[in-house]
Amino acid sequence: MTILKYYDEMNKLVGQIKAKYNDGREIDFSSAADKVVELIQKQASQGKKLMFIGNGGSAAISSHMAIDFWRNGEIKATAFTDAPYLTCISNDFGYEQVYAKPVEVFAEPGDVLVAISSSGKSQNILNGAQAARQKGCLIITLSGFALDNPLFMIGDLNFYVPSSTYSQVEVIHHTICHYILELILDRKGK
Repeated sequence: MTILKYYDEMNKLVGQIKAKYNDGREIDFSSAADKVVELIQKQASQGKKLMFIGNGGSAAISSHMAIDFWRNGEIKATAFTDAPYLTCISNDFGYEQVYAKPVEVFAEPGDVLVAISSSGKSQNILNGAQAARQKGCLIITLSGFALDNPLFMIGDLNFYVPSSTYSQVEVIHHTICHYILELILDRKGK
């Protein structure tokens, strides 16, 4: 594969991103990104925070974006991805609860959870999202693989990348997060 073919495939996938509300109504990607920006800015203006969760490459995206949102966007943001923390929670409560437990403790009504899972089937991510919903948080999801994955159905706004290749889904999830942050920075005049 050539570099141009690689980026051509990625560009095609970006054009096929699906987005929808939690009631199932579809929304075009650009409008969904604008809605997420509005949601984050509104909640941040009220002192609410962003929380990111993900496994593997999605955990790396979560950590990276939490830093960028607070450093560049001046929005309170965190990711529950610290290795000692993950092993402690996993050992004490099981890996399925690794994100639900901190969300139960740290989330406040009106906070925003960004749940990232390539497959959209990771039970710990689904449990984290469920805990966020119970705490009165707003939820943004990013998933891929099968269109009927459970994560794509539970957020207030949901993004789906139509690929079953981890690298493609992860790269596009990362760019979606960066795009949202860039829109926020543009609106702040930065």
